[in-house]
Amino acid sequence: MQPESIIEKIVSAFDGLVPKSSWGETSLFYNPGKVLPNGVYFCTIKKKDGDNDKCSNLDRTGVYRLSFGISKNSYERLFGDKPKRPAKGSTVNAEHDFTIENKLMMHPIYGWMSWVQILNPTESMFTELFPLITEAHSIAVLKFNKKTEKSHFF
Repeated sequence: MQPESIIEKIVSAFDGLVPKSSWGETSLFYNPGKVLPNGVYFCTIKKKDGDNDKCSNLDRTGVYRLSFGISKNSYERLFGDKPKRPAKGSTVNAEHDFTIENKLMMHPIYGWMSWVQILNPTESMFTELFPLITEAHSIAVLKFNKKTEKSHFF
């Protein structure tokens, strides 16, 4: 699959998503009606390494990373206990090769926040992961609703 087709599939599957691209990354925010300045971070497609994130070796030709946040329960079911937050410029303390393609694993930087990653998923793997992407969207909707409910009290 190509990154653009993944973005298209996710945006067409869920209402209220706003894609924003910068620095080799497209972030999808849940923000129906663009009520919040950015919305709630939902998932990302990243195509190149960043200063503090080189562990997936995204600078390889054609390699990209799909990342999204799932529930704590789903995360722990898949990977066990969440790792501790890494120091700036470091990765989570895990025995993973974060450069492997088409394998779901904890996110090398944001695993401590229940974020997961997969490099270059195939169509069948993307389909298999779609329930987790749906869960990530549901989490974003809940966070959005909490943020916007607070603003109605003024």
